[in-house]
Amino acid sequence: MAADETDTADTAIIAALSVNARATLNELSAVAGLSVSATQARVRRLEARGLISGYRAVIDPEVAGKPLAAFVEITPLDPGQPDNAPELIAHLDEIEACHSIAGDAAYMLFVRVATPRDLERLIRDIRSAASVGTRTTVVLQTFFEHRPLSPA
Repeated sequence: MAADETDTADTAIIAALSVNARATLNELSAVAGLSVSATQARVRRLEARGLISGYRAVIDPEVAGKPLAAFVEITPLDPGQPDNAPELIAHLDEIEACHSIAGDAAYMLFVRVATPRDLERLIRDIRSAASVGTRTTVVLQTFFEHRPLSPA
């Protein structure tokens, strides 16, 4: 197998780690149908290829005190201004994700805060820091996120 190919064992390992990043090599070897040493070698190869770029804990936002989630579209007030909004707002910790998007807005932010007042403050901070207009959609309920990702 070429160094950049992914087979069914690799796919099984990736799927298992997507569900549980703390899966043991024994657990991974069982789902991949490989020995523990072969599984460890596969995981190291997947990491070296950059297919697995890290491991992270999934934090419950409600328990962490940030139950309010929202999507915030940002659009430059002046279309001629430099396209550096991500750099200008990167210091705002409540912004969990920033995506460049097609459409009327330039970027879509995903934010988490504790209260509506905190959301109002964050929107004000975003507008001020990046000189942008905003359009906000508050999340009422999340049915799923952080779904396992399998290679194409």
